[in-house]
Amino acid sequence: MTTMTENASGLREFKMPDVGEGLTEAEILKWYVQPGDTVTDGQVVCEVETAKAAVELPIPFDGVVHALHFPEGTTVDVGQVIIAVDVSGGAAAPAAPAAEAVAAPSAQPAPAAEAKPEGRKPVLVGYGVAESSTKRRARKGVEVPAQQGETLYAATALQAELNGHGAAPAQRPLAKPPVRKLAKDLGVDLATITPSGPDGIITREDVHAAVTPAQAPAPAAVPAPQAAVEAPARVQAPAPAASYDGARETRVPVKGVRKATAAAMVGSAFTAPHVTEFVTLDVTRTMRLVEELKQDKDMQGLRVNPLLLIAKALLVAIKRNPGINASWDEAHQEIVQKHYVNLGIAAATPRGLIVPNIKDAHDKTLPQLAEELGALVATAREGKTSPAAMQGGTVTITNVGVFGVDTGTPILNPGESAILAVGAIKLQPWVHKGKVKPRQVTTLALSFDHRLVDGELGSRVLADTAAILEQPKRLITWA
Repeated sequence: MTTMTENASGLREFKMPDVGEGLTEAEILKWYVQPGDTVTDGQVVCEVETAKAAVELPIPFDGVVHALHFPEGTTVDVGQVIIAVDVSGGAAAPAAPAAEAVAAPSAQPAPAAEAKPEGRKPVLVGYGVAESSTKRRARKGVEVPAQQGETLYAATALQAELNGHGAAPAQRPLAKPPVRKLAKDLGVDLATITPSGPDGIITREDVHAAVTPAQAPAPAAVPAPQAAVEAPARVQAPAPAASYDGARETRVPVKGVRKATAAAMVGSAFTAPHVTEFVTLDVTRTMRLVEELKQDKDMQGLRVNPLLLIAKALLVAIKRNPGINASWDEAHQEIVQKHYVNLGIAAATPRGLIVPNIKDAHDKTLPQLAEELGALVATAREGKTSPAAMQGGTVTITNVGVFGVDTGTPILNPGESAILAVGAIKLQPWVHKGKVKPRQVTTLALSFDHRLVDGELGSRVLADTAAILEQPKRLITWA
């Protein structure tokens, strides 16, 4: 699809592109430029959210921003013009109506494009991020419309008051949009945080570290045996209690990832006949193996946790029972048997639940699987999981144990035949070698599509997964 047009007046228009997998619309989350700003080829001008993920859009030409056609929070169809840029070389005055429209939703000005770490991959197919886009733009000397200037002045004065200074605040701290949202939700001032990321970028860990002393000055030590399975993406701290100061209801538009998830879950629940089976098992030996692997030289620097071994156990069980790795083709009335496993890992993010998958997980060694899990986690935490990473999954793992939940009845990811829910690992009394002893116990729940997976097959997969976790040495003999 053509994403830009140019008219006789020297204005070039940039249209909302299809940011992946045939999506038809995207919501504008944040503008990084304003009318009058100079932009260069490859510079990120805005962040948009599709039904799959948040994506940054780079402009594919040089010029001066003439107009922004949609304010933040607007859902735009693919192919609609979102920004006009004067490429004639003149310093044309920006279009005032567009500036006012963009400034309307918020009293704060849109931030400048943030610095990106060196070596970052292109954010969209067909657009490379130019080297110049890794530097912050100088905003001096840019002519600002009167109304926008008043808004900027008011925002500057307010921030100065909050900082306790009479003068304008210091340079805006570097942080990605998801990190800014996290800081806002937790009530953390980014200006007070010492960044630990590359090029001075504030990370999620920095924000959590800043809020932890205030919320938990003396955290109690948790015994190692009661440690829960680590989540693919950690859940944010609980939001402050609601303040009922007159408003009896709050309505939140359903869009983006939440809208897509809702549609997918309804479609899955009322299309595929779900069956869920459960097994409670002793994972003491698996927990010991996790600790041993953390000391193994071949696993140094890699993400080693119970989820890694649970994923490996499920992959071995699928290898022994390949019939569960399939999908139902309603149109052709066929069962599509998959000879590869793209293992999905359900991850909770600020924008909702996403399920990126590890491609060809069946071919990965344990260190390779650990590396892939680590990369998946890091990307999900930053809110930068690409649409392609969430396509083509075959089987999924969802970890509800991090919430202290024993188990659940998970709903299938559309197009897949099975999903495994992992419950909390807890120290419980258990009969071991004829005696009641404290052992680390968890419950697994396997949901499957009963159109193509019968009770016998589903039971074998769940039983094999449990058997490996009870006796991890079977990873060697069964793999």
